[in-house]
Amino acid sequence: MVDPAQIRHTNDEARTPLRGEVERVIAKIRPAVQLDGGDIELVDVLADGAVHIRFLGACVGCPSAPMTLQHGIERTLKSEVAGVTSVHAVE
Repeated sequence: MVDPAQIRHTNDEARTPLRGEVERVIAKIRPAVQLDGGDIELVDVLADGAVHIRFLGACVGCPSAPMTLQHGIERTLKSEVAGVTSVHAVE
């Protein structure tokens, strides 16, 4: 997981278009995560395309969370949003 103190924020204007697309895709992913008692929160989208999310609910501490992050969330975001380079979980 990424330490939130290490997240380098960019100005909001540079992030707005990409962030909106990421939010749209996360809204599509969220119901599947919620079915298992968890949730995800978009924390930040950096200018370099790195997306930071936070796991909530049953996802916190779940041994499957890394698999969900890499094979579910990251794969979907990269395939549906041009410019997403990586997805990281933060605490």
